[in-house]
Parts: sequence; structure tokens; C-alpha cells
Amino acid sequence: MKVLLDTCMSGSLLAPLANAGHDVVWSGTWASDPGDDEIMGFAHREGRVLVTLDKDFGMLAVLQGKPHAGIVRLVNMSLKEQTAVCLHIFQTHENDLTVGAIITAEQSRLRIRMPG
Repeated sequence: MKVLLDTCMSGSLLAPLANAGHDVVWSGTWASDPGDDEIMGFAHREGRVLVTLDKDFGMLAVLQGKPHAGIVRLVNMSLKEQTAVCLHIFQTHENDLTVGAIITAEQSRLRIRMPG
């Protein structure tokens, strides 16, 4: 799966996700933070699922209708939990993300908002 980690995510997620076979880019390596619109636009153009801690991307997608290639929002998780949850979501919800689902992952549940 092609993935874009938002700037707010830890770069230490790169290796475990890449080692699991995912094509991962982290916006934290860019020269500057271009802002949510540009990050979301880049993810869409590249066909990358956007992984973030920020609820603003869901609002851009839902309220403003901004195009995206799937969004995963992680809520209140340690770095170790973030890695495990991302790997689980990518494995079990790849088809949902491929069609533009927005998945919010919390400690004990997933909320999946399908497009349309």
C-alpha cells in the first residue's frame, strides 16, 4: 500500500511499515510543512493513504469535499500501538481505503466512514 505519514507522525514509523512491504513517505522530511491542503493534495495525486493524528483532514474531506486516497486517523496511541494498528488496518481494510474510506482508530475500536 502507498502511504503518506503526516508531519505530526513520528518518522520512526517509516521502517516498520516499509519492512512490511508498504511504500511509505513522511512529510516530516520535506523542507517545510506545506499545510493540510497541500499534504492532502499530494497524497491524493500519489494515490497514498494519509495517516495522521489530526482530525482536520477528515473535515477537509467530508465538509469541503477535498479528494483523497483514504485517510487513517490515530487517536491517543503510543508509537508502538500506532505501528501495530496501521499494519492491522492496512491488512484488513485495504479495499475500504482504496475506495476512499476514512478510518478513525481509537484504543478499542475502529470507525469506518465509507465515501458517498
